[in-house]
Amino acid sequence: MKKVLITGANSYIGTSFEKYVKENNVDFEIDTLDLLDPKWENYDFSGYDSVFHVAGIAHFSKDESKKELYYKVNTELTEEVAKIAKQQRVNQFIFMSSIIVYGDSTNSQRIITKDTQPSPSDFYGDSKWQAEQRLNKLSTPSFNIVILRLPMIYGKGSKGNYPRLSKLSKTLPIFPKIENQRSMLHIDNLCECIRQVIERGESGVFFPQNKEYVCTYELVGEIAASQGKKVYLISVFNPIIKLLFGLDTVKKVFGNLVYDQEMSHYDFDYQVTDFEESIRLTER
Repeated sequence: MKKVLITGANSYIGTSFEKYVKENNVDFEIDTLDLLDPKWENYDFSGYDSVFHVAGIAHFSKDESKKELYYKVNTELTEEVAKIAKQQRVNQFIFMSSIIVYGDSTNSQRIITKDTQPSPSDFYGDSKWQAEQRLNKLSTPSFNIVILRLPMIYGKGSKGNYPRLSKLSKTLPIFPKIENQRSMLHIDNLCECIRQVIERGESGVFFPQNKEYVCTYELVGEIAASQGKKVYLISVFNPIIKLLFGLDTVKKVFGNLVYDQEMSHYDFDYQVTDFEESIRLTER
């Protein structure tokens, strides 16, 4: 049996992973440490095989007044927790980074390959990238660092862009038909990936994603269909949307940002839920 400590309470991914472990009878013993508790540094990390660090600011902002907070939480706190875990001889530290370390999505095809170098375009992405670099300096043969550079996560109860698109899918009779590609990852696929990484004692950088790239208008259509509704796709607004591509909201919805599929193939299978089934599970 593996002993796992989740550092960070009430996060969507942390609670989803704990639920996934229970529902699938995975032989893990899981505890959660709330890092908002000022006494968290006194917690005994010894005896845990893995620390799964989920504490962090997940959704990026370009509000300069929040910049210091992003680095304090996403970079400095991550390093502090990892140092304590290493000192107390935890074997593995898992950190959730983001595809955003490679910069923003674009209005033309953009495929990240194994040779693409991180180049954050905002302080959210940079705070994750800085954390990665600090963690790599702590890595040793007896302290395995796992970095998950995650694309957009979605599932039942998720936050961020998916629920906004879901709401639009259920209310709008029409939607722009713009061709784009996004890497996405259903929460069950992520949880299975984390399970495998822990059981196998892995280290290194991982790029998990669904088997299929997602086009936004196909996603909207699939969500609507799961609710017995129909969305009509039109191209008349495409020139206007392309002119507005500099806006963050437009970029998030219609931009292109994918990992080369080869980067996401490993010695273990984690893509347990296909795209159509993932929408049904999310929308049911």
